[in-house]
Amino acid sequence: MNSAEDWHKKRSYSPEELELAKAALADIRAGMEVQKALRRHPLPGGQGFLAKHTLVAAYRELIKSGEGAADAELLARIRMKPVRTLSGVTTITVLTKPFPCPGECIFCPTEIDMPQSYLPDEPGARRGVENQFDPYRQVSSRLKALREVGHPTDKIELLILGGSWSAYSREYREWFVRRCFEALNAENPDDNQASPDITGAHLRNESSAHRCVGLVLETRPDLITRDELIFNRQLGATKLQIGVQSMDDRVLAMNRRGHNAAQAAEAARLIRAAGFKLVAHWMPNLLGATLESDRVDFSRLWQVGSVQPDELKIYPCQLLRSAELYRYWERGDYQPYTEDELIQLLADVKPTVPRYCRINRVIRDIPSPNVVAGNRNTSLRQDVGRELERRGAYCNCIRCREVRRGKVDVNALRLNMLVYNTGSTAEYFFSFDTAEDKLAGFLRLSLPLDGNILQLEDLEGAAVIREVHVYGQSLEVGAGMPGAAQHAGLGTRLLIEAGRVALEHGFHRLAVISAVGTRQYYAARGFEPGELYMIKTL
Repeated sequence: MNSAEDWHKKRSYSPEELELAKAALADIRAGMEVQKALRRHPLPGGQGFLAKHTLVAAYRELIKSGEGAADAELLARIRMKPVRTLSGVTTITVLTKPFPCPGECIFCPTEIDMPQSYLPDEPGARRGVENQFDPYRQVSSRLKALREVGHPTDKIELLILGGSWSAYSREYREWFVRRCFEALNAENPDDNQASPDITGAHLRNESSAHRCVGLVLETRPDLITRDELIFNRQLGATKLQIGVQSMDDRVLAMNRRGHNAAQAAEAARLIRAAGFKLVAHWMPNLLGATLESDRVDFSRLWQVGSVQPDELKIYPCQLLRSAELYRYWERGDYQPYTEDELIQLLADVKPTVPRYCRINRVIRDIPSPNVVAGNRNTSLRQDVGRELERRGAYCNCIRCREVRRGKVDVNALRLNMLVYNTGSTAEYFFSFDTAEDKLAGFLRLSLPLDGNILQLEDLEGAAVIREVHVYGQSLEVGAGMPGAAQHAGLGTRLLIEAGRVALEHGFHRLAVISAVGTRQYYAARGFEPGELYMIKTL
């Protein structure tokens, strides 16, 4: 039995358990604390207590049979691992098939029958292996699993990982994305839906039960071109991840990264011009780096004309036996930072992150047995947080300010505007913030300073909306919950403000890089479909 089969077996239940769960739900709906309700309805024969997933199954059964009404607040109380959807969307990660990477990075693990840089026992990678890297099966199985533990699946951010995306053939990439969309479009996850082409799959997804509200791809800075950006947009992509790793050319060369800092900055310029959200990967502790040089290097990310990412993944270099860097360590030519050194470094740099950026990760999810030497701590974010608290310091990144489970008074929110210069654009970061400086929603508006550098008809004379995001626990389309930021009209208000500022600066068109699953949302607010973007005349 593989781990997926084992996972589903553990989440099975008997008819008797379902009836007990319904009784517990009645108590919870009446205000009883969840664990107390479970203890009040124990399993027969002293076998313990119901699992939360059985509560979720009972909830869905009551809704299906008409015995109970949908209750977003109740579902939020009983779902497992609620943090997965606290950022407003539900993320599904899939892996592409093993394929050679054009890079020769010495820190990258090389595993047989795995995409470059991935290990078979990483959580996301393991699901790829179990499903033989089939995109349809990966998406379908994940949808089923998320539903079983109580998470909404109507708004999906699809994250495609693997080797260097841009190195795969266009035929494979189009097929892979199409199959992902077909899985999202299936009414039953076990169905094997098919579409004549990717356009057909996109059209169905606009009104699907599982809409793709974001498509994320990862690649290398030196593979970013105008044609590549157009192709990714045709696939429906809205966010690109690039492995910057370092802005120090000496360190990049020593690690045989295959590109320099200027290429990373140019890739960022093109990605931003095309309206994509930009995620950068940064790696401290590479060969040739020191704690002090890493502090300096981190500051380079935010300089005008540099990368200035919208989101950041910090991946401290981890020493793995299958990477060439392991030989350097054996010779005594490389030394990983200790856990404490890494904590101190991250505590130094995190408070310097601009308010417009979200730090998604501070460590890669590599199981500790794979790490030969250095930090093996997978709870690094929490430890860094405790160190910041000890110092009386704090991080202002988006993730650290999200409202998450907190309830908000929509009428008391403050609309703030942060403006910064990238060298080629003036970026406007509009945000709705609480009095406690918690972030309820934001919009990224890009005003081109150099004209339409990609020469795309949709973007001619247009200001570009690169992202609209409302935070809080993800709610199903049309659902509401008292005190929730989602579905409270914040997105519409942000769009109105973006239009006002664009017009004020001489732009008479707004272009938004809409995901396939948000086209109807923008159409309802006056945007019309262009070739690659949704357009509104101001």
